[in-house]
Amino acid sequence: MTSTFTRLWRRVRHHLPFVPRRAESIPDGLWLHTLVRYPFLAALPLPAQQRLRQLCAQFLAGKEFHGAHGLKITDEMVLAIAAQACLPLIHLPGQGRWRDDALGWYDDFVGIVVHPAEAVAQREVTDGAGVVHRYRETLLGEAMERGPVMLSWHHVAQAGETAHSGHNLVIHEFAHKFDMRGKAPGQPANGCPVLPAGFLGLRSGAEARRHWRTVLGHEYAAFREKVAMAQRFGEAPPWLDSYGAHSPAEFFAVACEAYWVSRERFGQEFPELLRLFDGFFRPPSVKLS
Repeated sequence: MTSTFTRLWRRVRHHLPFVPRRAESIPDGLWLHTLVRYPFLAALPLPAQQRLRQLCAQFLAGKEFHGAHGLKITDEMVLAIAAQACLPLIHLPGQGRWRDDALGWYDDFVGIVVHPAEAVAQREVTDGAGVVHRYRETLLGEAMERGPVMLSWHHVAQAGETAHSGHNLVIHEFAHKFDMRGKAPGQPANGCPVLPAGFLGLRSGAEARRHWRTVLGHEYAAFREKVAMAQRFGEAPPWLDSYGAHSPAEFFAVACEAYWVSRERFGQEFPELLRLFDGFFRPPSVKLS
């Protein structure tokens, strides 16, 4: 978490007005409005929608939303964020202290800071010669290690329109939370989340991790090459967001966006990743038809 967001976190306390304790406490009208606004949610089978609604209620009961720069947080906003954040959880079993559901994947934080639009973060890096470089970075969102998630509401609200391009800011940032889980403090995300026992029928966790890294690494290298060819030689850019070329962690997050909001196109572009992600996000022990 940057010093900018640390100060923001301590200072801004626009509390969530909408805190449901049970799934049925989400008003029907508000839920239907959310489905209409984000067609990739409305396209889910009814059992998956019901599972998502249950997860949203539990998610909202355990999180706090804070509006930056005077942004007023509304019921519509928090449910929109919750629904997109919980979408990757609908087929997953419990984790950690949330043994009865999948929300344990997100149990390392409570706060979600919502900016009206992009945020500017102060960055500081030290090069090999010991020289400190300070600069500003414009962010649409950020997931902090064992800390809050920051989101631009302007880009969250556009998710229904950008799904055909495979874009989804909320899923991107919460994919980083998947990636950060289980890693030692200070260990960077690397595009490989904690894999379930028996992942893709592999015999051991070490074998599963090797397989994941091999497949993701191959797809990442090929994607970076396509991005480089587009930028240097004017070739057609890849469908997936070029930001994924920054690192395996960003490639994983960008791929997760597309997997959940434009699955058919994602499968056409990345059939090997589709099988990999299906093994992780849709384990055979959970069936929501």
